[in-house]
Amino acid sequence: MAEDIKTLDDLKSVTTGTVVAEAPIREAQRDSLGRAYATGKRKDAVARVWVKPGSGKVVVNGKDIAAYFARPVLQMILRQPFEVAGVVGQYDVYATVAGGGLSGQAGAVKHGISKALQLHEPSLRAALKAAGFLTRDSRVVERKKYGKAKARRSFQFSKR
Repeated sequence: MAEDIKTLDDLKSVTTGTVVAEAPIREAQRDSLGRAYATGKRKDAVARVWVKPGSGKVVVNGKDIAAYFARPVLQMILRQPFEVAGVVGQYDVYATVAGGGLSGQAGAVKHGISKALQLHEPSLRAALKAAGFLTRDSRVVERKKYGKAKARRSFQFSKR
């Protein structure tokens, strides 16, 4: 049969009539309060994120976003999933985050928001996935090796 297929038209004629599996229809996953929950991770930081329809209020560890993430760049990172999905100001976010530094925590909350948004509203998944927000950034600090000053840095060489 493989010998019969010489052009793309031949391939098309062979594959017509075959059933193509469609992507599964995803259902929204919400709790009794109408919230969607997700865990976001980045470096050593882990964020637990709850998303529910609201006015766009973001609370991280009991503080407002501007109080917890003082740098505008970190606040921008947290707003990215809403801008990509086109739902700015439509969801309230409550997050608790631990571990790592502020930059890693911002990345963890962003990852959690993205996952929770697509669980709350499955139609947003395509935009978030295309932007790469649903993928966990697996880059972590490399461990220190024996005989080295740091992970790769050698001790200073002395000729005499």
